[in-house]
Amino acid sequence: MAKTKTAKPETPRGKQKRIPKKEVSPDTSTGITAKGFVGRLKEYRSPEELKKYHRYFKFDEGQSGKGDTFIGVRMGQVFALAKEFIDMSPGEIEELLENPIHEVRVGGVSIMDFQARSKKTPQARRQELYDLYLRRHDRINNWDLVDRSAPYVVGSYLFDFDKPRNILHKLARSKDTWERRTAIVSTLYFIGKGDVADAFKIAEILLKDDQDLIHKATGWALRYAGDKDPQRLLILLNKHAATMPRAALRYTIEHLDKEQRDHYLSMKKVG
Repeated sequence: MAKTKTAKPETPRGKQKRIPKKEVSPDTSTGITAKGFVGRLKEYRSPEELKKYHRYFKFDEGQSGKGDTFIGVRMGQVFALAKEFIDMSPGEIEELLENPIHEVRVGGVSIMDFQARSKKTPQARRQELYDLYLRRHDRINNWDLVDRSAPYVVGSYLFDFDKPRNILHKLARSKDTWERRTAIVSTLYFIGKGDVADAFKIAEILLKDDQDLIHKATGWALRYAGDKDPQRLLILLNKHAATMPRAALRYTIEHLDKEQRDHYLSMKKVG
């Protein structure tokens, strides 16, 4: 005689038991997990690629690559794999950010970027990504990690949903180099939409910065903003060209005509 299965009593509607948020495990229902991503990524390791990273990152004390672990995966491959894992939950993405391997963290911020760019991503998830970025900025701790994600994860969230931008002005005054870089790099999204005001204001805060990686990013943003509002760029240069860092100045004036470039470079020499 076949055994009769005992039906489990149903929980009355409206009285479902809820698991406290702190006890919820990372969402692995889709099979798109941090562990799976890392396992796949390691399949693409290359000794030749590992050597190349020493050209782009400085590993001495106080330099951008200090303390980072690289395994030698080509960035194009990291990005392609991140696209395959685009539906990863924020909890799993945070595990990637916590990983000591640099390419894994690049994968994490790339997934954040792809989700932020997608028109299918709802505002609630966009906010989760934005909050995760700021909360775990301690793990978004190199120029490439910031540049790969700040414009869309931070910049487009603030712009698309008309959020206050004072957070960027606060980050611009941070003691942390990467938070300051986030402040200016995030404005690239605004500039692309024709909104240059914050880029110019934040750039002025950063013109006295002592870090070369901030000088370059500030110069790029000003050059781009100047394409949109040439007159405002000239006003800034007339005020600051003599004293602004040379790297920032050279990037800023790159799209000006030769006569203008020579003029502002001569101001720097005199200053």
